[in-house]
Amino acid sequence: MNARAIIAFLLLATACGEETPTAPKPLGEEWYPGGLNGTVFNATSRAYRQPMDVIANDPELNRLFARGESLAEKSFVSDKSMSYSGLGPVYIRKSCIACHPSYGGRGKRVDKFDTADSRNSYLLMIYDPSLPNLPLATSHFTGMTQTSAVPPFKAPVDEAGVHLQWLPHTDEYGNKYEDGSSYSLIYPRVTIDQSAILFPDFDMSRHAASIEATIGLYGVALLDAISDEDLRAQHAAEVERGYCVGVIGDDIDETGFNPYYPGKHPGRFTYLCTRATLDNGPGSNALWNITNVTRPDRAYHYITANYASLMANDPTVQQSLGQTSEQIYDHLMSRNLPAEMTAGDYEAFMVWHRGIAVPAARNLDDPGVQRGRALFFETGCAACHRPSWTTRSHYAPLPALSSQKIYPYTDLLRHDLEMREPGRARVCRTTPLWGRGLMQVTSGYTDMLHDLRARNYPEAILWHGGEAKPCKEKFRKMSREDREALVKFLEAV
Repeated sequence: MNARAIIAFLLLATACGEETPTAPKPLGEEWYPGGLNGTVFNATSRAYRQPMDVIANDPELNRLFARGESLAEKSFVSDKSMSYSGLGPVYIRKSCIACHPSYGGRGKRVDKFDTADSRNSYLLMIYDPSLPNLPLATSHFTGMTQTSAVPPFKAPVDEAGVHLQWLPHTDEYGNKYEDGSSYSLIYPRVTIDQSAILFPDFDMSRHAASIEATIGLYGVALLDAISDEDLRAQHAAEVERGYCVGVIGDDIDETGFNPYYPGKHPGRFTYLCTRATLDNGPGSNALWNITNVTRPDRAYHYITANYASLMANDPTVQQSLGQTSEQIYDHLMSRNLPAEMTAGDYEAFMVWHRGIAVPAARNLDDPGVQRGRALFFETGCAACHRPSWTTRSHYAPLPALSSQKIYPYTDLLRHDLEMREPGRARVCRTTPLWGRGLMQVTSGYTDMLHDLRARNYPEAILWHGGEAKPCKEKFRKMSREDREALVKFLEAV
């Protein structure tokens, strides 16, 4: 049953004095966080992987969605005689699902950086802590550091030399709520041995490393469908309140990447809002740069010139390939490599990427949830976790998502929460809250924030500082019952 049919059925049932035990009471549009056309009523372990009705009800779109899903789930290989070939020469993971376990976009917090661990969704960043904006060390490494390689090539970083520690943190209140009850906080510290660095001229002691967990997959097309004008207006309103000063960044040049809206657009995807549209967004790029599988619009490797030069002059690589250093370098740095993924498969992937529905809200009519909703607004959380948006009147890639009232609970802007050792994500995009309450059901854990330092909702709130500190203060001073009510609301949206 599609979303409109559900609404009609619920209204009819209410008018007749009857109720259905499996669908929510018609309390309003907030039951449909993805709008009428982008919401699915599924609260099972498969909640984060359901197609929108517009996809499921169209045979051709449904076929493409299924093909795209298989591309996201399958592991790519280097053997060109097999399906899903093209992996390497260096890579970060072999598949999308390896970074997005359970499709929720969040992996489990782990104690060891091991990309072979199916729970580990972390990406490794190496950056210069002495410079403004903490620039990535892209002279040697790619933006997301590659730690795997297809022989005879070698990984830029040996994972055995990456060390991840979880350290306890005691805040200014001694980790106690106003009522005297206690909580605990932890944060990660990442170090890399110099011996783990492939480049002999790279001084790790002058750099730093941090981890970032991957983000959610569902509903991203709806965020893409928010107009640039509305996003800029939101930024202007927050600047007027003293928020977001200087951290929206320059407009992102999307010319040539977005066939629907070429030009400049404000960033809205990734933690640092470095991507502005879904056609040049994290998913579109990740299908290429995580695996290094080339395609018609990415006919080159995701590597640095320093890496290509190092491999080209490596005697072992030369001997194994039977090529000269010039031949190896020219191939690695070519901008016109054969496509290892077809344009048709990429199209199918993007149908899947756009078409994943948002799970419907749950339990909104529960008195505790209603109390938590009131507290959410009273504490000021909605200032950054903006509840609703209306998508643009014409969203060309998927017209059914036009003019939809959605409830993602985000402003899609960056804020400085002044966390202890946040790594490179000193300023971070407001995380959409929609559907997050199903993490325990879909994954079995509730790790949160950009590096998964928060193990649950209360810890995530208690890490909020900077612009969000007044909201955290109000949460600390709440009674236990009110804190639990606020969490119940967050689990319901």
